[in-house]
Amino acid sequence: MTHPQAVPAVWGKVPLRNKNFTGREELLTELKTGISRQVTAVLPHALHGLGGVGKTQMAVEFAYRYQDDYDIVWWVPADQPSLVLPMLANLAPHLGLPSAATLGLEDTANAVLDALRRGDPYGRWLVIFDNADQPEDLQHLLPQGGHVLVTSRNPRWDRVGHTVQVDVFAREESVAFLEKRVPRAINAADADRLANELGDLPLALEQAGALQAETGISVAEYLRLLAEYTRRLLAEGKPTEYPASMTAAWRLSVDSLAKRLPEAVELLRCCAFFGPEPIPRDVFSRTPPGMSQPLAGLLRNPIKLARAFGEVGRYALAKIDSANRTVQVHRLIQALLRDELSPADQARFRSEVHMLLVAAMPPEDAESSVSWRRYSELTLHVEPAAVARSQDPDVRKFAINIVRYLRQSGDYAFAQTLVERLLDQWAADSGEDDLDLLEGKRQFGNILRDRGEYGAAYESNLKAMERTEAVAGPNHRMTFYFLNTLGADLRARGDFVAARDHDLRSVQRHEESFGPAAVDTLRAMHNLALDHGLNSEYVKSRDMHETVYLRFGESADATTTNLSNAFSGLARSVRLCGDFAEACDLGEEAHAKCVDELGPEHPLTLHVAKDLAIALRRSGELSRSLELAQETHARYVRLFGLDHPDTLAATMSLANSQRSVGELESALELTADTVVRYPKVYGPEHPYSHGCAGNLAVLRRVFGDAETARKLNEKALAGLEVKLGRDHHYSLTVATNLASDLLVLNETDSACRLGRGTLRRLKAMIGDEHPMTLACAANLSVALRANGDEQDAERLHKETMDTYARRLGLEHRDAVVAAEWRNLDCDFDPPPI
Repeated sequence: MTHPQAVPAVWGKVPLRNKNFTGREELLTELKTGISRQVTAVLPHALHGLGGVGKTQMAVEFAYRYQDDYDIVWWVPADQPSLVLPMLANLAPHLGLPSAATLGLEDTANAVLDALRRGDPYGRWLVIFDNADQPEDLQHLLPQGGHVLVTSRNPRWDRVGHTVQVDVFAREESVAFLEKRVPRAINAADADRLANELGDLPLALEQAGALQAETGISVAEYLRLLAEYTRRLLAEGKPTEYPASMTAAWRLSVDSLAKRLPEAVELLRCCAFFGPEPIPRDVFSRTPPGMSQPLAGLLRNPIKLARAFGEVGRYALAKIDSANRTVQVHRLIQALLRDELSPADQARFRSEVHMLLVAAMPPEDAESSVSWRRYSELTLHVEPAAVARSQDPDVRKFAINIVRYLRQSGDYAFAQTLVERLLDQWAADSGEDDLDLLEGKRQFGNILRDRGEYGAAYESNLKAMERTEAVAGPNHRMTFYFLNTLGADLRARGDFVAARDHDLRSVQRHEESFGPAAVDTLRAMHNLALDHGLNSEYVKSRDMHETVYLRFGESADATTTNLSNAFSGLARSVRLCGDFAEACDLGEEAHAKCVDELGPEHPLTLHVAKDLAIALRRSGELSRSLELAQETHARYVRLFGLDHPDTLAATMSLANSQRSVGELESALELTADTVVRYPKVYGPEHPYSHGCAGNLAVLRRVFGDAETARKLNEKALAGLEVKLGRDHHYSLTVATNLASDLLVLNETDSACRLGRGTLRRLKAMIGDEHPMTLACAANLSVALRANGDEQDAERLHKETMDTYARRLGLEHRDAVVAAEWRNLDCDFDPPPI
């Protein structure tokens, strides 16, 4: 038999090959034949059997033995279904896809599944899901187009895939294994006797072989001790699905280890309260206060600690991976270790594991992508270690940080599942007024908003803030966190006026408590600047964004994201003020900074790119605007999917650019699709849903259907008036376009009447020289001429063209259209919330 040495292009954390692997030739052949026959891999192949029979070892051997058949071999620990998603997402960079830090976890995993299905860039792949449980938990995450292998103790996998039954060793395999594991120290007859007593269970044979190899104990003596331990177990009467001799073999190994190095047994027991996945060795490099002896002494002595790891590995009680610096204890051995301990000792070891996890937290903030690799390693152990049951403040902070990491990295589903479990446990343990519980509720509300459940997020956060204020007082920092959170909820619901009023009070309270230059205050001011922009108060928005940006620049506590957010907001508000050339200058600089510091596909970089494309279009640089809008839209679709709020905004920007250059059919197709999608995300009465409907109305009129355009605009205007009032930029944009509809329909009196009222309101709201005001004035002059009011039309037209000459220049696209006495179409671009 040959064992190819070629390593696939992508080799994903497959465990070390077992040098003592023996037998299983028929099963491996059966598996290879079956998996190769199923070229399209519509169904997975599953290795099924009891714990300890060697399913994982068979999967590892299969991966190594047939590695040259694949370009990708990727290992996914699957015993915690909620952690499968990040394991799949980790494959993304190897496929040329953005990481979860850029894209978010769910979208990254979906992109990975799609790339595997398409075979791009690799068509030959094997993905192994180790120790899966319920098929329905994983079925939607099993990739297609290649080979999928599952190991599981659950027999129900035979209903969804091709199952290979893995039983205990055949006797000849047991004998061969022991002869290989203990070379020259055991003969065939003794190996047969030993295998018979241990029921041919591979895990038990591995421990027996390791004990003999380490201690030199004879088979006769081992069997005598095994019989003695077995009698004790049977006398205890504990139920088990395994032969008593298996547990006896394990006890015998642990007792032998205890005689050799007692501290190593303490270390092993500690490992039993982590998860069954690999534990980073450096988790044990710190000794938190409160650790009991002898474990504390062991952790303080690196030399003794290294020896202890070596001993538990040599006794086959743990798998030591020196290359990846991890230790891993089989879940069956973990269960046996825990079961041997009294409730008090179980509680002690569990508490010490919690301390070690807290000490292992990275120094960087959980929302910083720099920390995410470390948090992903620790997340594997949060639920097995029963972190939710701890009432220690530091442990609870660790749990909240895990939730924050999951949310920021885009794993909203697991973040919500975990925080709900924390809230249930903490409410039972500490009551509804506990501050840790209230912080958990804040994270829960944030997750609801991230998932588009805006109403539920607002209700949850409002109740939690009221409770926090009652419990901790109005000046507690957590109360201020809730203040900012509620403003975001109100904006997401489309309640722009309420959000502004709320955030105005929030800024005042922040300034009183922290001062005007504190980072928390500046974040609150940034939110208020967003509110001003959403309420058509563009000069206020611009001035506040500028103040925030300058103060962030002077603060030692400001982050790159703080500065980039503030600069992006400033560029956008300058555009909304009508200063298109300056907006392009600021936008170009903001975009270059974000690309350099955050990368081209960071969410903030994409926001800036979208805003820059709009500014370029407004300034008349149509070809550059279209190019950037196409590039940004393509990235949004690839990274976030069609229904993400940011993708919808980018789609609207692209459609507006297409209409501006005359690509009318493409613009209509995109706009019509987006108008259907927006209400599904924000609701039918959200201002953005109505604003986008107004864009569709423009295109309907351009295509000759002015009556449909009129109906769309009338409905959009009515909806915007209810939500925002008539004196809002969005409402007046739709009103301006509705006047154009009326003109085309020869209802010139109505067009003039609506145009005059709209122009008066625009002048009062954003000034006489704002480009939106000029567009309305130019259109009104056309309507007046059509209605026979030649003198008023000429006067208004001359005033408007003179203002165009001063403000934008007569070569600007809008000025050219107005000079030709043609109507200008006004469009809507949804800003970030």
